[in-house]
Amino acid sequence: MWERGRPPRKPRPSPIVVPPPPPSPPPRLNLVFPRSLFALAARAMPSRRPSPVLLLLLALALALLFLLLSPSSPSASRLSRSLASGSASASSSPASAATLPAPVKIYMYNLPAKFTYGVVRSYTAARAHSGSADASAALPDQQLRYPGHQHSAEWWLFKDLLRRGPRDRPVARVDDPRDADLFYVPFFSSLSLVVNPIRPPAAANASGAAAAYSDEAMQDELLEWLERQPYWRRHRGRDHVFICQDPNALYRVIDRISNAVLLVSDFGRLRNDQASLVKDVILPYSHRINSFKGDVGVDGRPSLLFFMGNRYRKEGGKVRDALFHILENEDDVTIKHGSQSRESRRAATRGMHSSKFCLHPAGDTPSACRLFDALVSLCVPIIVSDYIELPFEDVIDYSNISIFVETSKAVQPGYLTSMLRRVSSERILEYQREIKKVKHYFEYEDPNGPVNEIWRQVSLKVPLIKLLTNRNKRLFDRGTNGTDCSCICSPTPTEITATSEQALWGSHYLPLSS
Repeated sequence: MWERGRPPRKPRPSPIVVPPPPPSPPPRLNLVFPRSLFALAARAMPSRRPSPVLLLLLALALALLFLLLSPSSPSASRLSRSLASGSASASSSPASAATLPAPVKIYMYNLPAKFTYGVVRSYTAARAHSGSADASAALPDQQLRYPGHQHSAEWWLFKDLLRRGPRDRPVARVDDPRDADLFYVPFFSSLSLVVNPIRPPAAANASGAAAAYSDEAMQDELLEWLERQPYWRRHRGRDHVFICQDPNALYRVIDRISNAVLLVSDFGRLRNDQASLVKDVILPYSHRINSFKGDVGVDGRPSLLFFMGNRYRKEGGKVRDALFHILENEDDVTIKHGSQSRESRRAATRGMHSSKFCLHPAGDTPSACRLFDALVSLCVPIIVSDYIELPFEDVIDYSNISIFVETSKAVQPGYLTSMLRRVSSERILEYQREIKKVKHYFEYEDPNGPVNEIWRQVSLKVPLIKLLTNRNKRLFDRGTNGTDCSCICSPTPTEITATSEQALWGSHYLPLSS
């Protein structure tokens, strides 16, 4: 009943229960959001007092939205990766390829044929037997074959440059010397050294063919030819490359080319002022025995240690005779005196392929092809050569594929064999697996083998060559009171003294030869 004087009260509306909205799909990147999430919230609210359920659902929706768009969320990370991969694939185009470093440009001198193919012809002619014609005499140059030789890198590099194009890496051959960063001199210096056999056949003696060839004369003629070339005179050979893999190759003119990049097997016959690791490149010898084609394993290798080679050597090679005395009576060790011959190579192949370890003592020089014969045989090298230099040590860790033994310890009776017998079979397998990973660096016939790696090593010398040649251009005659120890004091631009370059080269300082 209404109270007197008061208007009737309106009935209170019952609470409105708003059903939950249907689940919405995850937000997409191409949605257009309102300027403010608060505006979105305000627009979603009814004018009347909202239900707690609605507020709860709205809060959950906002939290989910922030979670999806947060940079640390998995969805955002996947989205970022997706966008990044799309961008990367879009950039995989000729334009991006142009950002790769350009190959080093190398010009190969077109030497007179007597310095290249002519050396091969002279070598075979000097070994022609009485009554038989020289088989190579009638062949064109392109069909000649380089004699089987441990210093055949000079042939492989020559043939490789003949086929290289202007965009090959790591070096590209150019036809115009004005475009070149480096100049390659393709003289077969190691083969030239041994053209005249120690015991020439009777036919060569009778005809005088062997006596007509002089390696010393060839070296002199080569330098006379080079010194007439303007690009040699420009920097006095600093940007030139010679291969002299035999320790005695180019010995007559080595002081006249010591500014250049020398491709050598070791520094055994070279002085500190002629060669160094700073400017030169160490090459692997060509292996003389067949590569082992099987897999890793010790079951087929009953011999503990193998060596076959010349027992008597000079200088550091005297250790060989001491090792012979110590090892020749060991039951599971094969150590033989042998010389270079076809039968010796067959015996060495059988021995290395059936041995766990192969001995590599120093010879007349610290290195020899025997080391690389062992590596392609999966026979773990035991290196007893304190002054050895090894090829490609920026990409090969030789401690993973070889065992180094100090000479003073190796000549102690029982030391080597007791040490090797303690090496487990599993450790030998590890050595063999590591050798297999790098074996291609020692097989010249491999397209991705040592030839490509040699050119890469040569290309790394270019920045230092440019530094020194550019620096040489601005040096001038300056006096010194004896207390000036700066690295720029030099008498003339063409006569760089020890004072001027010592700071740059350090212990490997190489003065420019006059």
